[in-house]
Amino acid sequence: MPKFRAIILDLDDTLYPERDYVLSGFRAVARWLEPQLNLPAEQTSEELKQLFDEGARINTFNTWLSTRKIDAEQAEQWVSGMLDIYRSHTPEISLSTEVVNVLEQLRRDSMLGLITDGRRQQQRKKVDALDLARWFTAIVVSDELGQEHWKPSPKPYLTVLEQLNITAKEAIYVADNPTKDFLGARRVGMASLRLRCDGRLHCRVEPRTPDHAPDAEIERFGELPAYLNCPSQNGAHSEHSAINGHQNLRSE
Repeated sequence: MPKFRAIILDLDDTLYPERDYVLSGFRAVARWLEPQLNLPAEQTSEELKQLFDEGARINTFNTWLSTRKIDAEQAEQWVSGMLDIYRSHTPEISLSTEVVNVLEQLRRDSMLGLITDGRRQQQRKKVDALDLARWFTAIVVSDELGQEHWKPSPKPYLTVLEQLNITAKEAIYVADNPTKDFLGARRVGMASLRLRCDGRLHCRVEPRTPDHAPDAEIERFGELPAYLNCPSQNGAHSEHSAINGHQNLRSE
């Protein structure tokens, strides 16, 4: 029997690389700007990508406009339009073959749930673009509960448990960001697992406190089935056997 009745997953940088969404948004913005600023869309999207990769993660559009010597008042108007396009565009993102295969495997034995932060419109567009309704019984966008209930608020975790009709002990939360993901899971009594995949946006972020830390980590989404089904040393599952067994497996 599987250890957990439900596997609850994060979306961005867990099911797919969030950077793919960012670059998709940059391309949409660049296409919108092309006729207005008479700049090739490919050039603009490449410049935005370079700024993002160099660390301009919050004010990317402002920084890019400053390189175009656009005065502050005009820049503010352009940024507003660029943000609207970025947030409303249809994402050009996809799941890897590995992720699809794992989801197919997991749903044979467990229910799947999703918790995701971010603006409702953006997150729902991502869910649709990835066709997640194929696999997930419950999908919770925390913004729909109110911005005050973004992670690490316990509300989205409790909501997905209610929708799946299970207790916290019957589920595990799989996510990537120790700033907010695992504290919320811990607050409701849910086990947690971090996907620390090299190259993802938060892969080098460390937990601020022990309460922000996950119960364990894996490095690839493809390791998830083995983690969830790892037996304890005596062959039976205790409350923490899956976690401890997998940590031993990774250290070998």
